[in-house]
Amino acid sequence: MSEAIRVDHLNYAYPGVEDTPGVAVFTDLSLTVEEGSFVAILGSNGCGKSTLAKYFNSILLPCGGKVYVCGMDTSEDDLLLKIRRNVGMVFQNPDNQIVANVVEEDVAFGPENLGIASPEIRRRVDQALQQVGMYEFRKHAPHLLSGGQKQRIAIAGIIAMEPKCIVLDEPTAMLDPRGRREVMETVLKLNREKGITVVLITHHMDEAAKAQRVVVLHKGDVVADGTPEAVFSQVELLHKIGLAAPETVELCYALRENGFDLPLDRLDIEGCAQVLHDAVRT
Repeated sequence: MSEAIRVDHLNYAYPGVEDTPGVAVFTDLSLTVEEGSFVAILGSNGCGKSTLAKYFNSILLPCGGKVYVCGMDTSEDDLLLKIRRNVGMVFQNPDNQIVANVVEEDVAFGPENLGIASPEIRRRVDQALQQVGMYEFRKHAPHLLSGGQKQRIAIAGIIAMEPKCIVLDEPTAMLDPRGRREVMETVLKLNREKGITVVLITHHMDEAAKAQRVVVLHKGDVVADGTPEAVFSQVELLHKIGLAAPETVELCYALRENGFDLPLDRLDIEGCAQVLHDAVRT
């Protein structure tokens, strides 16, 4: 499987104010994201996860090291447009990405700026809205939609540009539970049915548990990397760096501390309920 994104020995520091030194974020970070995969990136506040996301479509450029997108060096100025065609970004607040007064016009904004012909834009807009389950709202005003619906419109605007990869930076942080569910269902569908590479920056453990791979950052370094089951079973490590495992794992961990022999790899409620049932019966 080919690489969608590769980070090689990345270095970056927040600039200092006046005569104060800068604050190091990454000193030697290396990471790869395979094409077609769904990767969740976790970490406590200030670990660098949102900063890292900005490297994936050249919002930030490396001070040291390299970042490659679909084999393209993000520091090459003449590749900027091509890189951003391949990697779309979705941010926390959908209102910051909605620019038009009608849903379908907003979704068309990206393809129009890429110089796509009008008939092709029409096809892309309709297809993108269908993919996120918002086609029936195509004539609506975005400001009348719910938070989850707005975020799906923002995702549709990215899909219409037909990127190979979508990077979502805390896309559900401002949403209620229903909105979170709508967005996650959309993201999972795009990955599974369309083969779009997904990088999800999140602080919700239940969202990360739906990914194929979880990467945990701490102070600019990767401290855990693997399947959700493998990463979230490292409860003591997560606690040490200020994170928690999904609630099902935390429950099993607490019971283990009280003498119950329970696994720590049950991420869904049904699986957790089954091991608790079996433990009670034995």
